[in-house]
Amino acid sequence: MIVEIEISGLLKGHYVVDIAKQRGAYSLTTPGHIKNIKVIGNLRSRGVESLLIDTSKTLTFDADNNIVGRIKETPLPASNKSPIILEISKAKKLFNQSKEIQRQVFSDAQQGRNINLTPVIEITNKTIDTVFKNADALACVINIRKKDEYLLEHSVSVSVLMTIFARFLKIDKKIVQLLSVGAFLHDVGKINIPDSILNKPGKLTEAEFTIMKSHVDHSIKIIESTPGISELSLEVAALHHEKLDGTGYPYNIPKEKITKYGRMIAICDIFDALTANRCYKEGYSHIKAFSILRSLAKKEHLDQRLVDLFIKCMGIYPVGSLVELSSNKLAIVESRNDGDPINPNVRSFYNSLDGRYVMAEDINLSDNEDFIVRGVRADDFDLDMNKIIEFLLMEG
Repeated sequence: MIVEIEISGLLKGHYVVDIAKQRGAYSLTTPGHIKNIKVIGNLRSRGVESLLIDTSKTLTFDADNNIVGRIKETPLPASNKSPIILEISKAKKLFNQSKEIQRQVFSDAQQGRNINLTPVIEITNKTIDTVFKNADALACVINIRKKDEYLLEHSVSVSVLMTIFARFLKIDKKIVQLLSVGAFLHDVGKINIPDSILNKPGKLTEAEFTIMKSHVDHSIKIIESTPGISELSLEVAALHHEKLDGTGYPYNIPKEKITKYGRMIAICDIFDALTANRCYKEGYSHIKAFSILRSLAKKEHLDQRLVDLFIKCMGIYPVGSLVELSSNKLAIVESRNDGDPINPNVRSFYNSLDGRYVMAEDINLSDNEDFIVRGVRADDFDLDMNKIIEFLLMEG
Protein backbone atom coordinates (compact mmCIF):
# COMPACT_ATOMS: atom_id res chain seq x y z
CA MET A 1 0.00 0.00 0.00
CA ILE A 2 1.23 3.50 -0.82
CA VAL A 3 0.85 5.98 2.04
CA GLU A 4 1.99 9.53 2.73
CA ILE A 5 4.12 10.06 5.84
CA GLU A 6 5.76 13.11 7.43
CA ILE A 7 9.56 13.38 7.21
CA SER A 8 9.65 12.92 11.00
CA GLY A 9 8.16 9.44 10.55
CA LEU A 10 10.58 8.32 7.82
CA LEU A 11 12.76 5.38 8.89
CA LYS A 12 15.65 3.38 7.56
CA GLY A 13 14.23 0.59 5.41
CA HIS A 14 11.26 2.56 4.09
CA TYR A 15 10.79 2.39 0.32
CA VAL A 16 10.27 5.96 -0.93
CA VAL A 17 8.17 6.26 -4.09
CA ASP A 18 8.21 10.05 -4.38
CA ILE A 19 8.18 13.36 -2.51
CA ALA A 20 4.66 14.48 -1.60
CA LYS A 21 5.24 17.93 -0.07
CA GLN A 22 8.27 20.17 0.16
CA ARG A 23 9.35 23.78 0.52
CA GLY A 24 11.93 23.56 -2.28
CA ALA A 25 12.09 21.99 -5.75
CA TYR A 26 14.16 18.84 -5.01
CA SER A 27 13.28 15.72 -6.99
CA LEU A 28 14.25 12.09 -6.49
CA THR A 29 16.39 10.47 -9.16
CA THR A 30 14.65 7.11 -8.69
CA PRO A 31 12.40 5.47 -6.08
CA GLY A 32 14.30 3.38 -3.52
CA HIS A 33 14.95 2.29 0.05
CA ILE A 34 16.23 4.57 2.81
CA LYS A 35 19.60 2.96 3.52
CA ASN A 36 20.84 5.15 6.36
CA ILE A 37 19.95 8.06 8.64
CA LYS A 38 22.11 10.47 6.61
CA VAL A 39 19.68 10.19 3.69
CA ILE A 40 16.81 11.29 5.92
CA GLY A 41 18.84 14.27 7.15
CA ASN A 42 19.64 15.22 3.56
CA LEU A 43 15.97 15.13 2.59
CA ARG A 44 15.05 17.27 5.60
CA SER A 45 17.77 19.83 4.77
CA ARG A 46 16.35 20.16 1.26
CA GLY A 47 12.94 21.15 2.59
CA VAL A 48 11.14 17.82 2.16
CA GLU A 49 8.09 17.72 4.45
CA SER A 50 6.34 14.45 3.53
CA LEU A 51 6.85 11.49 1.23
CA LEU A 52 4.95 8.65 -0.43
CA ILE A 53 6.19 5.24 0.71
CA ASP A 54 5.26 1.73 -0.39
CA THR A 55 4.65 -0.20 2.84
CA SER A 56 4.80 -3.56 1.01
CA LYS A 57 8.52 -3.00 0.34
CA THR A 58 9.70 -1.96 3.82
CA LEU A 59 12.93 -3.64 5.00
CA THR A 60 13.66 -4.58 8.64
CA PHE A 61 17.10 -4.96 10.25
CA ASP A 62 18.61 -6.83 13.21
CA ALA A 63 20.99 -5.39 15.82
CA ASP A 64 23.98 -6.03 13.52
CA ASN A 65 22.36 -4.04 10.69
CA ASN A 66 21.56 -7.12 8.63
CA ILE A 67 18.31 -7.30 6.65
CA VAL A 68 16.00 -9.76 8.41
CA GLY A 69 12.74 -9.07 6.65
CA ARG A 70 11.86 -8.18 3.11
CA ILE A 71 8.61 -8.49 1.21
CA LYS A 72 9.14 -9.52 -2.38
CA GLU A 73 8.99 -6.49 -4.63
CA THR A 74 6.63 -6.50 -7.58
CA PRO A 75 8.52 -5.84 -10.82
CA LEU A 76 7.54 -2.86 -12.94
CA PRO A 77 5.45 -3.57 -16.03
CA ALA A 78 7.37 -4.13 -19.26
CA SER A 79 6.56 -0.57 -20.35
CA ASN A 80 8.51 0.68 -17.29
CA LYS A 81 5.72 3.17 -16.56
CA SER A 82 4.51 3.87 -13.06
CA PRO A 83 0.78 3.44 -12.34
CA ILE A 84 -1.16 6.46 -13.58
CA ILE A 85 -2.08 7.50 -10.02
CA LEU A 86 1.62 7.84 -9.10
CA GLU A 87 2.32 9.74 -12.31
CA ILE A 88 -0.54 12.09 -11.42
CA SER A 89 1.05 12.76 -8.03
CA LYS A 90 4.26 13.86 -9.77
CA ALA A 91 2.41 15.87 -12.41
CA LYS A 92 0.49 17.80 -9.73
CA LYS A 93 3.77 19.18 -8.40
CA LEU A 94 4.79 20.36 -11.86
CA PHE A 95 1.36 21.93 -12.39
CA ASN A 96 1.63 23.80 -9.08
CA GLN A 97 5.12 25.04 -9.94
CA SER A 98 3.74 26.30 -13.26
CA LYS A 99 0.99 28.18 -11.41
CA GLU A 100 3.52 29.99 -9.24
CA ILE A 101 5.44 31.13 -12.29
CA GLN A 102 2.18 32.18 -13.93
CA ARG A 103 1.33 34.15 -10.79
CA GLN A 104 4.62 36.05 -11.14
CA VAL A 105 3.93 36.69 -14.84
CA PHE A 106 0.58 38.30 -14.00
CA SER A 107 2.14 40.30 -11.17
CA ASP A 108 4.87 41.65 -13.45
CA ALA A 109 2.32 42.57 -16.11
CA GLN A 110 0.10 44.29 -13.56
CA GLN A 111 3.03 46.34 -12.24
CA GLY A 112 4.14 47.33 -15.74
CA ARG A 113 7.36 45.30 -15.55
CA ASN A 114 8.72 43.24 -18.44
CA ILE A 115 8.03 39.52 -18.11
CA ASN A 116 11.08 37.43 -17.23
CA LEU A 117 10.94 34.77 -19.93
CA THR A 118 13.60 32.48 -18.42
CA PRO A 119 11.42 30.75 -15.76
CA VAL A 120 8.58 30.48 -18.31
CA ILE A 121 10.87 28.66 -20.75
CA GLU A 122 12.25 26.43 -18.00
CA ILE A 123 8.84 25.34 -16.71
CA THR A 124 7.36 24.80 -20.18
CA ASN A 125 10.41 22.70 -21.06
CA LYS A 126 9.73 20.54 -17.98
CA THR A 127 6.12 20.23 -19.08
CA ILE A 128 7.17 19.22 -22.59
CA ASP A 129 9.55 16.57 -21.23
CA THR A 130 6.78 15.21 -18.99
CA VAL A 131 4.24 15.16 -21.83
CA PHE A 132 6.67 13.39 -24.17
CA LYS A 133 7.17 10.72 -21.49
CA ASN A 134 3.54 10.41 -20.32
CA ALA A 135 0.94 12.88 -21.56
CA ASP A 136 -1.90 11.19 -19.66
CA ALA A 137 -0.77 12.26 -16.18
CA LEU A 138 -0.72 15.99 -16.94
CA ALA A 139 -3.98 15.72 -18.88
CA CYS A 140 -5.52 14.24 -15.74
CA VAL A 141 -4.15 16.96 -13.46
CA ILE A 142 -6.03 19.54 -15.52
CA ASN A 143 -9.19 18.00 -14.02
CA ILE A 144 -8.00 18.71 -10.46
CA ARG A 145 -8.54 22.44 -10.30
CA LYS A 146 -9.49 25.17 -7.83
CA LYS A 147 -12.58 27.17 -8.72
CA ASP A 148 -11.12 30.41 -7.42
CA GLU A 149 -7.88 30.16 -9.43
CA TYR A 150 -9.36 29.83 -12.91
CA LEU A 151 -7.31 32.61 -14.51
CA LEU A 152 -3.98 31.16 -13.38
CA GLU A 153 -4.90 27.55 -14.03
CA HIS A 154 -6.51 28.20 -17.41
CA SER A 155 -3.30 29.66 -18.85
CA VAL A 156 -1.23 26.74 -17.53
CA SER A 157 -3.81 24.20 -18.73
CA VAL A 158 -4.01 25.63 -22.26
CA SER A 159 -0.22 25.42 -22.46
CA VAL A 160 -0.37 21.76 -21.35
CA LEU A 161 -3.16 20.96 -23.84
CA MET A 162 -1.28 22.70 -26.64
CA THR A 163 1.81 20.62 -25.84
CA ILE A 164 -0.17 17.36 -25.75
CA PHE A 165 -1.92 18.18 -29.03
CA ALA A 166 1.32 19.24 -30.76
CA ARG A 167 3.04 16.03 -29.68
CA PHE A 168 0.12 13.99 -31.00
CA LEU A 169 0.45 15.79 -34.36
CA LYS A 170 4.18 14.94 -34.38
CA ILE A 171 5.23 18.59 -34.51
CA ASP A 172 8.98 19.14 -34.04
CA LYS A 173 9.93 19.51 -30.37
CA LYS A 174 11.61 22.89 -30.94
CA ILE A 175 8.37 24.24 -32.41
CA VAL A 176 6.38 22.70 -29.55
CA GLN A 177 8.50 24.69 -27.10
CA LEU A 178 7.59 27.99 -28.78
CA LEU A 179 3.91 27.01 -28.96
CA SER A 180 3.91 26.09 -25.28
CA VAL A 181 5.38 29.47 -24.26
CA GLY A 182 2.83 31.35 -26.39
CA ALA A 183 -0.03 29.37 -24.85
CA PHE A 184 1.37 29.95 -21.35
CA LEU A 185 1.23 33.73 -21.94
CA HIS A 186 -1.89 33.94 -24.14
CA ASP A 187 -4.22 35.41 -21.48
CA VAL A 188 -1.79 37.67 -19.62
CA GLY A 189 -3.76 40.70 -20.87
CA LYS A 190 -6.71 39.68 -18.68
CA ILE A 191 -4.87 41.24 -15.77
CA ASN A 192 -6.09 44.57 -17.19
CA ILE A 193 -9.77 43.54 -17.27
CA PRO A 194 -11.89 44.55 -14.21
CA ASP A 195 -12.83 41.61 -11.96
CA SER A 196 -16.49 42.63 -12.18
CA ILE A 197 -16.38 41.74 -15.88
CA LEU A 198 -13.85 38.91 -15.74
CA ASN A 199 -15.79 36.98 -13.09
CA LYS A 200 -19.33 38.04 -13.93
CA PRO A 201 -21.62 34.99 -13.56
CA GLY A 202 -24.23 36.14 -16.05
CA LYS A 203 -24.06 37.12 -19.69
CA LEU A 204 -21.93 40.17 -20.45
CA THR A 205 -23.56 43.28 -21.89
CA GLU A 206 -22.35 44.46 -25.28
CA ALA A 207 -20.24 47.17 -23.61
CA GLU A 208 -18.79 44.65 -21.13
CA PHE A 209 -17.98 42.19 -23.92
CA THR A 210 -16.13 44.93 -25.81
CA ILE A 211 -13.97 45.46 -22.73
CA MET A 212 -13.49 41.70 -22.30
CA LYS A 213 -12.34 41.31 -25.92
CA SER A 214 -9.66 43.93 -25.34
CA HIS A 215 -7.69 41.40 -23.26
CA VAL A 216 -6.16 40.04 -26.47
CA ASP A 217 -4.85 43.48 -27.43
CA HIS A 218 -3.41 43.83 -23.93
CA SER A 219 -1.81 40.37 -24.21
CA ILE A 220 -0.25 41.21 -27.57
CA LYS A 221 1.21 44.47 -26.24
CA ILE A 222 2.65 42.79 -23.13
CA ILE A 223 4.09 39.82 -25.06
CA GLU A 224 5.56 42.04 -27.78
CA SER A 225 7.53 43.94 -25.13
CA THR A 226 8.88 40.73 -23.55
CA PRO A 227 12.63 40.42 -24.21
CA GLY A 228 13.50 37.24 -26.10
CA ILE A 229 9.96 36.34 -27.18
CA SER A 230 9.64 34.54 -30.51
CA GLU A 231 7.34 35.51 -33.37
CA LEU A 232 5.67 32.10 -33.18
CA SER A 233 4.88 32.44 -29.47
CA LEU A 234 3.36 35.85 -30.15
CA GLU A 235 1.39 34.49 -33.11
CA VAL A 236 -0.20 31.74 -31.02
CA ALA A 237 -1.29 34.17 -28.32
CA ALA A 238 -2.61 36.72 -30.82
CA LEU A 239 -4.78 34.24 -32.74
CA HIS A 240 -6.49 32.33 -29.93
CA HIS A 241 -9.88 34.06 -30.40
CA GLU A 242 -9.95 34.23 -34.20
CA LYS A 243 -12.63 32.20 -36.07
CA LEU A 244 -12.53 30.61 -39.50
CA ASP A 245 -15.65 32.52 -40.60
CA GLY A 246 -13.87 35.85 -39.96
CA THR A 247 -15.99 36.89 -36.97
CA GLY A 248 -13.29 36.38 -34.35
CA TYR A 249 -11.24 39.04 -32.60
CA PRO A 250 -9.17 41.18 -32.40
CA TYR A 251 -8.39 41.13 -36.14
CA ASN A 252 -11.48 39.47 -37.71
CA ILE A 253 -9.11 37.77 -40.11
CA PRO A 254 -10.32 35.21 -42.71
CA LYS A 255 -9.54 31.51 -42.38
CA GLU A 256 -6.78 31.48 -44.98
CA LYS A 257 -4.77 33.81 -42.73
CA ILE A 258 -5.30 31.79 -39.55
CA THR A 259 -2.31 29.50 -39.22
CA LYS A 260 -2.44 25.87 -38.14
CA TYR A 261 -1.04 26.85 -34.74
CA GLY A 262 -3.66 29.60 -34.33
CA ARG A 263 -6.37 27.05 -35.09
CA MET A 264 -4.89 24.62 -32.58
CA ILE A 265 -4.80 27.05 -29.66
CA ALA A 266 -8.40 28.14 -30.35
CA ILE A 267 -9.48 24.52 -29.82
CA CYS A 268 -7.36 24.08 -26.68
CA ASP A 269 -8.57 27.40 -25.23
CA ILE A 270 -12.26 26.62 -25.74
CA PHE A 271 -11.97 23.03 -24.52
CA ASP A 272 -10.35 24.10 -21.26
CA ALA A 273 -12.88 26.91 -20.75
CA LEU A 274 -15.72 24.42 -21.25
CA THR A 275 -14.41 21.73 -18.88
CA ALA A 276 -13.05 23.92 -16.05
CA ASN A 277 -15.03 24.62 -12.90
CA ARG A 278 -15.33 28.29 -11.98
CA CYS A 279 -16.64 30.03 -8.89
CA TYR A 280 -19.92 30.78 -10.68
CA LYS A 281 -20.41 27.68 -12.87
CA GLU A 282 -19.59 23.99 -13.12
CA GLY A 283 -17.60 22.71 -16.08
CA TYR A 284 -18.95 20.32 -18.69
CA SER A 285 -17.95 16.67 -18.97
CA HIS A 286 -15.40 15.85 -21.67
CA ILE A 287 -18.04 14.21 -23.83
CA LYS A 288 -20.25 17.33 -23.71
CA ALA A 289 -17.24 19.56 -24.44
CA PHE A 290 -16.29 17.43 -27.46
CA SER A 291 -19.86 17.78 -28.75
CA ILE A 292 -19.67 21.58 -28.42
CA LEU A 293 -16.32 21.67 -30.24
CA ARG A 294 -17.84 19.71 -33.12
CA SER A 295 -20.82 22.10 -33.21
CA LEU A 296 -18.47 25.10 -33.37
CA ALA A 297 -16.55 23.42 -36.20
CA LYS A 298 -19.80 23.03 -38.18
CA LYS A 299 -20.38 26.78 -37.75
CA GLU A 300 -16.88 27.40 -39.17
CA HIS A 301 -15.61 28.83 -35.91
CA LEU A 302 -13.07 26.02 -35.53
CA ASP A 303 -11.16 23.77 -37.94
CA GLN A 304 -13.19 20.56 -38.38
CA ARG A 305 -10.20 18.33 -39.15
CA LEU A 306 -8.20 19.61 -36.17
CA VAL A 307 -11.21 19.24 -33.84
CA ASP A 308 -11.52 15.58 -34.83
CA LEU A 309 -7.79 15.07 -34.32
CA PHE A 310 -7.94 16.80 -30.93
CA ILE A 311 -10.75 14.48 -29.78
CA LYS A 312 -8.74 11.50 -31.01
CA CYS A 313 -5.70 12.88 -29.18
CA MET A 314 -7.55 13.25 -25.87
CA GLY A 315 -9.52 10.01 -26.26
CA ILE A 316 -13.27 9.47 -26.05
CA TYR A 317 -12.79 8.85 -22.33
CA PRO A 318 -9.54 10.67 -21.46
CA VAL A 319 -7.19 9.08 -18.96
CA GLY A 320 -7.90 10.57 -15.55
CA SER A 321 -11.53 11.36 -16.34
CA LEU A 322 -14.39 9.79 -14.36
CA VAL A 323 -17.07 7.45 -15.68
CA GLU A 324 -20.20 5.86 -14.27
CA LEU A 325 -20.50 2.13 -14.90
CA SER A 326 -23.59 0.00 -15.42
CA SER A 327 -22.87 -1.55 -12.00
CA ASN A 328 -23.53 1.90 -10.43
CA LYS A 329 -19.85 2.26 -9.59
CA LEU A 330 -17.75 5.29 -10.38
CA ALA A 331 -14.33 4.65 -11.91
CA ILE A 332 -11.32 6.60 -13.08
CA VAL A 333 -9.97 5.87 -16.56
CA GLU A 334 -6.49 4.39 -16.09
CA SER A 335 -5.44 3.68 -19.67
CA ARG A 336 -6.88 3.78 -23.16
CA ASN A 337 -7.83 0.81 -25.25
CA ASP A 338 -6.89 1.81 -28.78
CA GLY A 339 -8.40 -1.38 -30.19
CA ASP A 340 -11.72 -0.71 -28.42
CA PRO A 341 -11.91 3.03 -27.54
CA ILE A 342 -15.32 2.88 -25.82
CA ASN A 343 -14.03 0.24 -23.37
CA PRO A 344 -10.89 1.63 -21.69
CA ASN A 345 -9.20 0.14 -18.64
CA VAL A 346 -10.66 1.70 -15.50
CA ARG A 347 -10.34 1.54 -11.72
CA SER A 348 -13.60 1.58 -9.75
CA PHE A 349 -13.63 3.25 -6.33
CA TYR A 350 -17.15 4.45 -5.39
CA ASN A 351 -20.67 3.02 -5.19
CA SER A 352 -23.07 5.73 -6.37
CA LEU A 353 -26.14 3.94 -4.96
CA ASP A 354 -24.75 3.71 -1.42
CA GLY A 355 -22.82 6.98 -1.67
CA ARG A 356 -19.61 5.48 -0.30
CA TYR A 357 -16.07 4.61 -1.31
CA VAL A 358 -15.41 0.92 -1.98
CA MET A 359 -12.27 -1.16 -2.40
CA ALA A 360 -10.58 -0.12 -5.65
CA GLU A 361 -10.79 -2.66 -8.47
CA ASP A 362 -9.03 -2.65 -11.84
CA ILE A 363 -11.45 -3.48 -14.65
CA ASN A 364 -10.73 -4.23 -18.30
CA LEU A 365 -14.08 -3.21 -19.79
CA SER A 366 -13.39 -4.93 -23.10
CA ASP A 367 -13.43 -8.25 -21.23
CA ASN A 368 -16.16 -7.55 -18.67
CA GLU A 369 -19.96 -7.43 -18.47
CA ASP A 370 -19.74 -3.95 -16.92
CA PHE A 371 -19.81 -1.00 -19.30
CA ILE A 372 -19.67 2.79 -19.25
CA VAL A 373 -23.04 4.50 -18.94
CA ARG A 374 -21.71 8.05 -19.17
CA GLY A 375 -18.78 10.32 -18.48
CA VAL A 376 -19.23 12.25 -15.22
CA ARG A 377 -17.57 14.86 -13.02
CA ALA A 378 -16.70 14.52 -9.34
CA ASP A 379 -19.07 17.42 -8.59
CA ASP A 380 -22.02 15.43 -9.94
CA PHE A 381 -21.76 13.27 -6.81
CA ASP A 382 -20.55 15.96 -4.38
CA LEU A 383 -17.07 14.46 -4.49
CA ASP A 384 -13.69 16.20 -4.53
CA MET A 385 -11.28 15.10 -7.27
CA ASN A 386 -8.28 15.70 -5.01
CA LYS A 387 -9.75 13.39 -2.35
CA ILE A 388 -10.48 10.77 -4.99
CA ILE A 389 -6.82 10.81 -6.03
CA GLU A 390 -5.73 10.59 -2.36
CA PHE A 391 -8.04 7.61 -1.83
CA LEU A 392 -6.67 5.80 -4.89
CA LEU A 393 -3.11 6.49 -3.73
CA MET A 394 -3.96 4.97 -0.35
CA GLU A 395 -5.40 1.92 -2.08
CA GLY A 396 -2.00 1.42 -3.77
